Amino acid sequence: MHTPSHPPLRPSGKAVLGRVTDTDLRLLRVFQAVVDCGGMSAAELELNIATSTISRHVKDLETRLGLTLCRRGRGGFALTPEGERILAETRQLLQATERFKASVDGLHQRLGGTLHVAVFDKTASNPQARIAQAVAVFRQQAPDVDIHLHVEPIQTIEQGVMDGQFQLGIIPEHRRSDSLTYDVLFGETMLLYVGKGHVLFDQTHLVTDWEQVRGHDFAGLGYHSPNLEISRRERLRRRATGSDQESVATLVLSGQFLGFLPDHYAKSFVQNDHMRALPEATFHYACEFSAIVRRAPELSRAARLFHQCLLAAHRV
Repeated sequence: MHTPSHPPLRPSGKAVLGRVTDTDLRLLRVFQAVVDCGGMSAAELELNIATSTISRHVKDLETRLGLTLCRRGRGGFALTPEGERILAETRQLLQATERFKASVDGLHQRLGGTLHVAVFDKTASNPQARIAQAVAVFRQQAPDVDIHLHVEPIQTIEQGVMDGQFQLGIIPEHRRSDSLTYDVLFGETMLLYVGKGHVLFDQTHLVTDWEQVRGHDFAGLGYHSPNLEISRRERLRRRATGSDQESVATLVLSGQFLGFLPDHYAKSFVQNDHMRALPEATFHYACEFSAIVRRAPELSRAARLFHQCLLAAHRV
């Protein structure tokens, strides 16, 4: 690991930071973006400022706090223990700032601020999903609200909604938490696919039961989900793991693995004869996607409106 050229700065016995200013908040936002993007170069596009400027902002924040927050060099970007602690505090502070702004907007009966919504991946191609229509209606009613749409794994969305990082999430249901409320929006059909070059590619119509696929390598999602549940239930031989649907599709396209994918997402691969589904009558499962929000505290007016728009769009 790369060793920094200077030792970590340590706070003295007296308070280092003093009053938190707008400049401090701006530096903290830059720091959070750098961590979320995985480094300063990666954050350049997200922040729309040069890497050299980002580096200077992070250095200014370290000087302001009297702490070394991260190490950067040939070994890559990594947070120090102090940086981990400051990141956690930064997330809480910035979330509290957004809640405060939303409350002030509410007192003025105006919808403003930023709405953070997290969605599980590959929903845009699902004909049953009407998230885009809900966004359109919401924008007509709340044009001053900035929307930040995140695409994340299920657990990240759930935890983000619980801790206030996201005001609302949209996930395939797999288990329910008592701290969240769930409203079913739309469904999705998952089929079991093989890629061109797989031994079953030209024999998919001959595969009629689960026993015939248990001897073949399977690629699945690596976290608790309906995908993981069915692969365990049917005792499939997992030999590859993907972090999202895109990675599972890539593994299937290699011709080396079976894998479950949403039928709407795999459609183009099938049309181009790069992938084929095993018989749907046997090898499928259904998902229900739900909007999730936390039970307390009460949603901001903007989040409440977007939630209403989502429900209305999917009740058509």
